[in-house]
Amino acid sequence: MATTAKILIDGGNPIAAVQGFLRGLLENESVGGVLTPVHLFGKGMPMPTLVTDPDQLSGADPLAPAFPMNSAKLLARLTRGQSGERIAAVLRPCEIRAFVELVKLNQGSLDDVILVGLDCMGAFDNTGYKQFRGDRDPFEATLDFHGKAADGGAGIAPACQSCEYPAPENADLVLGLAGADLSGHIPVMATSPRGESLLNGLGLPELESANGRDKALEAMVEVRTANRDAMFERTRAATGTLTDLSEYLASCVNCYNCRVACPVCYCKECVFNTDVFEHKPWQYMGWAKQKGALKMPTDTIFYHLTRMAHMSMACVGCGQCSNACPNDIPVMELFRSVAARTQQSFDYVPGRSLDEAPPLSVFKEDEFQDAVSHMA
Repeated sequence: MATTAKILIDGGNPIAAVQGFLRGLLENESVGGVLTPVHLFGKGMPMPTLVTDPDQLSGADPLAPAFPMNSAKLLARLTRGQSGERIAAVLRPCEIRAFVELVKLNQGSLDDVILVGLDCMGAFDNTGYKQFRGDRDPFEATLDFHGKAADGGAGIAPACQSCEYPAPENADLVLGLAGADLSGHIPVMATSPRGESLLNGLGLPELESANGRDKALEAMVEVRTANRDAMFERTRAATGTLTDLSEYLASCVNCYNCRVACPVCYCKECVFNTDVFEHKPWQYMGWAKQKGALKMPTDTIFYHLTRMAHMSMACVGCGQCSNACPNDIPVMELFRSVAARTQQSFDYVPGRSLDEAPPLSVFKEDEFQDAVSHMA
């Protein structure tokens, strides 16, 4: 059973309480830095920041409903090799799942990382967060959001509305925000031996149980799963043929922002950044004459189909692809719909376990017996 303590909240300010918790982690001799969202400027949004000075945590706000990028790639960069010091990384559940996938692909390491997960109430996309915050103090906006989170987090990004994994898995420490009374305390649970060692060293008061968390999470999952299934149905109806798919992706300008923003797209050199798709002028003219007209830029459909083939097994549904799209193409909906089928075929949930090898990386004799029997 996980060890559970509580972060006491003074003056009704859970942000200050979490900042104090992070200071406690940073003051532990075994932790050299904390990776967490921080408001670095008066405007904008909290960005992932590696903090080594406890005083710099005064701007930390991991509770903010902002999600400008998935930090899994950043953490992979910080752990690919030896820094000599341990990092405590505060991540959303989808970020942890993406990082676990990167670790399995030898792009990062868990050796010198303490994963601090939070129950995820969801977040706005970049434009939505700016509108939600307006000219308010960022901490005021965060407190306002959590005061309304019980209403379902109206206006949060579609990826969050349809995410059925609000609770962090594979974390060392978990802040149990779901169902918590943020005017009193935040439950914190140690779910690994090193997490327990850190938690015991913080001297936090014990908590018998995080009453209401399981029920709150269950309710969130039920609503989000229904949203997800409705999203799948809409997306599959809109992309059922190649003509439909072309229409769906019609405004793609081949900026490749979705590839850059994807936390599990890790190739050092992407084929779409090479000269493979730098066609000759006479080829463009030939294709245009064949059809009478040629949409430019070319290869947009092929680009997305290639990404689906590469990434559908590892897609964690974080929605950063859509967040990064300059033309508001619902890329997340498309990728999640495809990923749901491929992952189900292999009974694979990305980020579920470090012990599960990525599909197609290992041979299983008993895989796809129906297909094999038809071929026999």
